[in-house]
Amino acid sequence: MPAFPEAPRSRGTGHVGAIAVSAVPRAVFFDLDGTLVDSAPDLVAAVQALCSELGAPPPDANAVREVVSAGGRAMLRRGLAGADDAMIDQWLPRFLDLYSVNMVQHTRLYDGMPEVLARFEAQGIPWGIVTNKPGWLARPMLDQMHLSDRCAALVSGDCLAVKKPDPAPVLHACALAGVTPQGCVFVGDDLRDVQAGRAAGLLTVAAAWGYLDGGDPQAWGADLVIDTPSGLLPALGFV
Repeated sequence: MPAFPEAPRSRGTGHVGAIAVSAVPRAVFFDLDGTLVDSAPDLVAAVQALCSELGAPPPDANAVREVVSAGGRAMLRRGLAGADDAMIDQWLPRFLDLYSVNMVQHTRLYDGMPEVLARFEAQGIPWGIVTNKPGWLARPMLDQMHLSDRCAALVSGDCLAVKKPDPAPVLHACALAGVTPQGCVFVGDDLRDVQAGRAAGLLTVAAAWGYLDGGDPQAWGADLVIDTPSGLLPALGFV
């Protein structure tokens, strides 16, 4: 499989074309929540269920959704007004339990993503996932969504001693998929994804369709900023 040509990194423009790509990637790796799948509805529902149990006011669903990529503690801070760190740590296990039994009630691949994955697979390009989500949640999610057998690598947040933005999980995913980092792509909706991918030597794509954690993907230094999943195909050299 040909690799990307050598080219200086540059900040994406918000659309296709920040870097001229003349060959399809060796492999493509995705963040999970907010990049590959829209899991916010089920995560927000778990926060709402916890608030109900605690007799707390209903959370602002949009505020919780915005920080899904930042993890459970960030969601609880948004959902439980006035909770301190000790309270968050106390209630986090119950939140995760509530979420674990209803992970795929409304969670779906983003619109356009089924076609993107199918195109990769048709051309023999492996794709994988690098997420900070713990494996005991990530693996059942992929199983229930019938993605496990299609995924060439899953690196969850508890696979290694470090998580994104450290590059080690991305490098581990490359090793699991049997590819070298050069000529591979990492796609994510959080600054940490871009930092991890760049440090690992991959071309990076900021997924502007994701949750973004209140950040501006144009400011992350990604090689490309893409607005929709379907935009990945032309951006990465698929014609």
